[in-house]
Amino acid sequence: MLEFMDYIQHAFYNVSGWNYENSYSQLTATARALLDFETPRGLRLNLSSLSSPNFATSYAIGSVGLVDGSLSYLYTSLPLQTTSQSGKIDLHDVIHGYRQIQELRRPEESWMWEEWQTGKRIDKRDSLLYGRLYLPQSTLEALYLRQISPTQQLKLSAVSDGRLRNGGTILALHQYDTGKYSAETLYSTDGGLLGLRGLYNFGPDPRQEITEPPRTEDRFYGRFSAGAEMYYGSLNKSGGVSFGGRFATLPAHKGVPLTATLTLNPLMGNLSTTYTVKAGKNLALCSKFDFNVYSYESEVKLGCELWRMKTRIPKERERSIAAKLDWRLDPVEQNPAPEPEEVVGVLKARVDQNWKIGLLWEGRVKELLFTLGSSIDMKRKDQPFRAIGLEIQYSS
Repeated sequence: MLEFMDYIQHAFYNVSGWNYENSYSQLTATARALLDFETPRGLRLNLSSLSSPNFATSYAIGSVGLVDGSLSYLYTSLPLQTTSQSGKIDLHDVIHGYRQIQELRRPEESWMWEEWQTGKRIDKRDSLLYGRLYLPQSTLEALYLRQISPTQQLKLSAVSDGRLRNGGTILALHQYDTGKYSAETLYSTDGGLLGLRGLYNFGPDPRQEITEPPRTEDRFYGRFSAGAEMYYGSLNKSGGVSFGGRFATLPAHKGVPLTATLTLNPLMGNLSTTYTVKAGKNLALCSKFDFNVYSYESEVKLGCELWRMKTRIPKERERSIAAKLDWRLDPVEQNPAPEPEEVVGVLKARVDQNWKIGLLWEGRVKELLFTLGSSIDMKRKDQPFRAIGLEIQYSS
């Protein structure tokens, strides 16, 4: 489950119109959500608040052997009119599961952001500032996010910790997204790392007007995306490269939604494939196969998620003022619109070829969001439960 500050950051992306999913780093996001989820350890409590549309705070305290915690503050120049109460937040926004790839959006033109007054430009670029202090380690984490234009964004991340080399590290990331393709360049002071990655979406260009209707009658109506990344460490003189592709069905697809990915790291000889299918309205299944062409080692992992829903109780309609004055009842609706279903929780499970099992139950009780999970090793008969934890979140 997303932490409150991550939820607010995603709300900033949605309000500003930035598509953070159109990136090579998000190529296998669906498989990671179903197979690589983290299980909590010990007990952890998070208290958060969006005190104003521009300012948010969060406090966390946990107990894993020793008591630790953190203080977080966030400011954004763009007012966020988003739901912040934990009792009203849509769980689909804080629990990542099967991701339905959406149609590409046409980015706004740069002139649409211009604001003029008495012959001078007065428009400003939206930005976000975030800071987090971990106690008692005294580790400081900071984030600066600024939108340069409708297609460009700058992201600076920094960590200050005496246990790190040089006392900390800084990561600079420049993102360029036109919808049809995206490119990212990054630099990290940790090892002098330089990187470049990009993603290209085959099919119609959202920047151009579409004259032909989509061919939804095809057996598989979706989009194929391909990308690559390259990085080089100037201090340790080492580099890396990877390639990847993804096919995912679009919302207009009339069959079963599915997502398939293939990634390759030629230097390390790693080949990874994933296949995710939404087998039912509330059920998704995922499989992953990793193979190394040099050592011939392989790994298989299976996972699933099951959403539990409940029908909302329809609210009783009060008599209208006109009906009360006429001493009569309001007419009964013949075909009332059904109430939308409400998410109660989601169960996630995974298992690999070594019989290591991960279980996670996320949901809401009253005004609290909770995450309950456990890691199990079936080969250790004496102590199969390796870890168990509970995380509780409350926000206002």
